[in-house]
Amino acid sequence: MKYNVNDKGFYGDFGGAYIPEMLYSNIDELNKNYLSIIEEDSFSKKFNYYLKKYVGRPTPLYYAKRLSEKYNSKIYLKREDLCHTGAHKINNTIGQILLAKELNKKKIIAETGAGQHGVATATVCALMGMKCVIYMGEVDIERQRPNVERMKILGAEIRPAISGSKTLKDATNEAMRHWINNPDDTHYIIGSVVGPHPYPDMVARFQSVISEEVLYQLDEVEDRNYPDYILACVGGGSNAAGIFYHYLDNKKVKLIGIEAGGMGIETKKSAATTTLGNKGILHGSKTLLMQDKNGQVTEPYSISAGLDYPGIGPLHAHLFDSKRGKYISVDDNDAMNAGLELSRLEGIIPAIETAHAFAVFDRLEIKNRVVVVNLSGRGDKDLETYIKWGKY
Repeated sequence: MKYNVNDKGFYGDFGGAYIPEMLYSNIDELNKNYLSIIEEDSFSKKFNYYLKKYVGRPTPLYYAKRLSEKYNSKIYLKREDLCHTGAHKINNTIGQILLAKELNKKKIIAETGAGQHGVATATVCALMGMKCVIYMGEVDIERQRPNVERMKILGAEIRPAISGSKTLKDATNEAMRHWINNPDDTHYIIGSVVGPHPYPDMVARFQSVISEEVLYQLDEVEDRNYPDYILACVGGGSNAAGIFYHYLDNKKVKLIGIEAGGMGIETKKSAATTTLGNKGILHGSKTLLMQDKNGQVTEPYSISAGLDYPGIGPLHAHLFDSKRGKYISVDDNDAMNAGLELSRLEGIIPAIETAHAFAVFDRLEIKNRVVVVNLSGRGDKDLETYIKWGKY
């Protein structure tokens, strides 16, 4: 079975570009040009230069000794939290802003939930001298205040989304509307493997630097370039897509995505899409999403702003549907406890999104196995949430 996107923009039954006519020219321009541009030697040289000299790649693959001892396995952490800006998001924003410049765009818009994509977008806009507008849910603005201030310091304009749940879904809606009204001079840097084709494929390609590094880093310490398990949290799913990418066709590797269970999948306060969702159209692609019997998108919930999204990217929908990937939901309390455990055992405070991926060791057969966890972001932005949770 094929797990990468096909020439029509689909992963199995998922993907495509379901867009209003006013967005067609934007998407068509991207679709006709993105592969030829990013595969040029000159583009690759620029992209790799900034990843190395500006972002700080390659990020380490760290053997978590105390965590490994507790779970009687060999657990390695891919340290995306050590990237400039504190998360994997910068890999994609570097790639997309270089693409935007090749397409002669003058302005950048983006959406953000946890704020890490917003910070990464504001960062590259400052680097390249481009105007930047970030849409962010009003609720997320309050719970991610440090990242909001970082974006402002970097020169970005923050526009609050005040409809719906006032979170990531609504910020994405507002960014899409902006793009429809400003099609010629503006590029929309989508932050995850969501949206109409070619965005899911384009973002996955830029994030695939993560698994590309794991191939040789793991080979150096394990004498093989693949683990038994790869774990990553999934909201839209860009960090998971990045670390899964080079292992999609290697069936020896179990791919585990961890979703936000929120207050529990039996409640209405959850973002566990693979458990609660079904097929539909969300933000321009066919995927799995949470919706009511009338097809209206239902409001997601997670203690982590970055996983507070009612759907998953079409790649993940295909991996779930084909059973190539296993997707597990973790509730708020278990995620917070897992974040605390990582902090106490390894001296690393993770982003709360990332903490979800550390809460499933007891639910997998990992004894004497090699496990790689994508430590997708650091927890500086979440200190207020940790403090309010207070169980430490």
